[in-house]
Amino acid sequence: METIAIISDIHGNVTALETVLADIRQHQISRIFCLGDLVGKGPNSDRAVDLIREHCEKVVRGNWDEFIAGESELELIKWHQALLGTERLAYLSALPFSIEFWMSGRYIRLFHASPRSVNERVQPWDDLELRESLFEPSELCSSQLPADVAGYGDIHGAYLQHLAGKTLFNAGSVGNPLDLTQASYVIMEGNYGSGDPAPLNIQFVRVPYDIERAVQQAVDSQMPHLEPYIKELRTAEYRGKGV
Repeated sequence: METIAIISDIHGNVTALETVLADIRQHQISRIFCLGDLVGKGPNSDRAVDLIREHCEKVVRGNWDEFIAGESELELIKWHQALLGTERLAYLSALPFSIEFWMSGRYIRLFHASPRSVNERVQPWDDLELRESLFEPSELCSSQLPADVAGYGDIHGAYLQHLAGKTLFNAGSVGNPLDLTQASYVIMEGNYGSGDPAPLNIQFVRVPYDIERAVQQAVDSQMPHLEPYIKELRTAEYRGKGV
């Protein structure tokens, strides 16, 4: 049996990321997959990218990774671009769309938001047909096999549902959770790379971290959109449209 830690949506919150990485080490997990949105919102996009590159075996791109790596005249985006620098922006641009593998006889597909787009938002209360569509591949995926287990990030709220014999889960957010004011990640345990049926376990982990330290880092950075970011960290209340 092997274990994989699945993290997502760091959003430049290095305090939360470092705390989660320490918790993963305590679980003696060496394989970490990241479901995107390394950057944006928080003050330390550069350090977040560096830590993810150092510790994660596989990383997919999120919607923030995609548009921060592109051209923009928005003050917020230009601020993060200057912080990241050319080489990190090139890294974000080159991130793949999905992570796909067999584990304990299930075909598993991990992506940022949906198998069709990094920008398509799917909530746990959305229509059943839409949620079930997350098991189906698109031309962006590595394989055209339907998934038995689909996992994603993007919505910053952890959940698990069993739908028509398949499993759908969201890993929540490390750096910008919007369900609880604690970092979230998933541990998946099973026979990695095996198509033979065997036990498969999906465990959700919530990790308290020093929110006020993260707030102070944001204040010290003089980053744009400071107050909405601080409110989200302290309350887990969403500021508005788009995450």
